[in-house]
Amino acid sequence: MTGEVGLANVANPVMQAVKGILLVVSALFPIVDPVGGSPIFLSLTRDYTAQTRRLLARRIALNSFFLLVASFTIGSHVLSFFGISLPVVQVGGGLIVISTGWAMLNQKDGNDRGGIRRTVTCTDVLHDAFYPLTLPLTVGPGSISVAVTLGANEPRRLGANLLALLAAAVGSAIVAATIYLCYGFADRLADMMGPAGMNVVLRLSSFLLVCIGVQILWNGASKLLSSLPLVTGFFAPH
Repeated sequence: MTGEVGLANVANPVMQAVKGILLVVSALFPIVDPVGGSPIFLSLTRDYTAQTRRLLARRIALNSFFLLVASFTIGSHVLSFFGISLPVVQVGGGLIVISTGWAMLNQKDGNDRGGIRRTVTCTDVLHDAFYPLTLPLTVGPGSISVAVTLGANEPRRLGANLLALLAAAVGSAIVAATIYLCYGFADRLADMMGPAGMNVVLRLSSFLLVCIGVQILWNGASKLLSSLPLVTGFFAPH
């Protein structure tokens, strides 16, 4: 009897950790969307060698992991310290995403571009690893908002909090691993689809990126507008 109780006590935290990991992965993976972001990543690094691209993908994956974990653990505290709300983060991030997607929509095809970036070093390449490749193209305001929300809703008891942090770290590591795989081997996808197919995918991805930015912007702007007394009174039933 005592042994069964001990096994139950061990199994309960394990099941909670597994549920927490699944929650983090299921909530973040569709928003991060490394599969859909791989054509965009390949477009921005099309003049790099495969080795340099994989090095950059590894750095982006590490940056994404730390950014997600930081958003989960201290994101709400940082925003509170600076007096910044999540809707404001969504508005600012949405504008950046729109700007990036619009610039990619209007860029020339690879055949029309010069070989300026062919001579860059790995050090120069890594300068772009955090901005804009990690933030906001990979882990954007949507992912940060979800991570901050998940972290803010976790229990404050020491044992449960440590379990939640462990689940967040493991879940973020899984998401980061998928980022590395999708970005580091994006050239395999390009080889299968060919230049014309990749150009179509890139244009569609860029357009979707603009739409995602507009949606993120609207999510934040609508919450800000609804908080205004005049707007609330105008839409209230008379």
